[in-house]
Amino acid sequence: MTHSHVCQRLSGALDILCPMHLCVSPTGHIRHVGPTLQKLRPDLTWSNMRFLEVFDLQRPRNITTMQQVLAINALKLHMKFRDRPRTTLQGIVVDMPQGDGAIINLSFGISILDAVGDYKLTSSDFAATDMAIEMLYLVEAKSAAMEASRTLNHRLQTAKIAAEEQAFTDTLTGLKNRRAVDHVLPRVIEAGRGFALMQLDLDFFKPVNDSMGHAAGDYVLQQVAKILTEETRQDDDVVRIGGDEFVLIFQGDIPKEKLITLAERIITRIKEPITFQGKAIQVSASIGITTGRGRGAAPEHILNEADLALYACKDNGRGQFAFFTPSMKRTAPHQVLG
Repeated sequence: MTHSHVCQRLSGALDILCPMHLCVSPTGHIRHVGPTLQKLRPDLTWSNMRFLEVFDLQRPRNITTMQQVLAINALKLHMKFRDRPRTTLQGIVVDMPQGDGAIINLSFGISILDAVGDYKLTSSDFAATDMAIEMLYLVEAKSAAMEASRTLNHRLQTAKIAAEEQAFTDTLTGLKNRRAVDHVLPRVIEAGRGFALMQLDLDFFKPVNDSMGHAAGDYVLQQVAKILTEETRQDDDVVRIGGDEFVLIFQGDIPKEKLITLAERIITRIKEPITFQGKAIQVSASIGITTGRGRGAAPEHILNEADLALYACKDNGRGQFAFFTPSMKRTAPHQVLG
């Protein structure tokens, strides 16, 4: 019985038991290819191609001819496809009776995961008893578990961020709230860089609530928040610490001239009449400013300095700004005028 007849008789069984096998003639011509191997190169005309035309032997390094391949019965081969993708394969050669060529059974070895992705392989492409199936199931289960873990972590992180934002956000104005100051200011101080802090309080705000109602007061606060956001940089912290009081935190060394210009611009804009339900509302703003540099300063002392400068503005006529000076500690009043 010739080699081709033997391959023909065995092909059905080999396709099931070894779906990545080849039958080759004594001259190295391919006579039959298993279904999975065929799937790896569906456009290749396997029949009558030489084994070494398709595969590039890597090890053993001294094997360079088909005669040498057929002479190494039961020895493991390492090879790659000559064309791309150059998948790495392992193989074992089993001689056919009477020197009628050989059956070469291939496998992916450690490259199986790449191969499954490159060629869209499924469990049906492997022998039912192939341990690769078990590994594929384990990999799939691990991938599913990792994806579920990533999804859960992403949801938890998103929920955490949302909770933090909600905890640090003033619901009326959308600005940060007093909690945010307690969180941000210590970090700014610890950074050891220069910084500046403005504390702003609206003048004549209480009569707005008393005469026009809280809806009008809320609208004024929202418009002031809009002005403060527009006049500051994206990295600056704009905070409503309560009522009609706001804090602005600036990181980095900012020249005094720039702080003066900014304070003047904010005061000018807030002084402009705000129209609510057809009625003009007039308020103004007083601003206390302090600056600092380096670690060690207590956040409450920084806020107190800005507060003392703000008191000085209120005491001197409102609608103005002042920088903190040490003398303010001795002369500061003990109430804030609305």
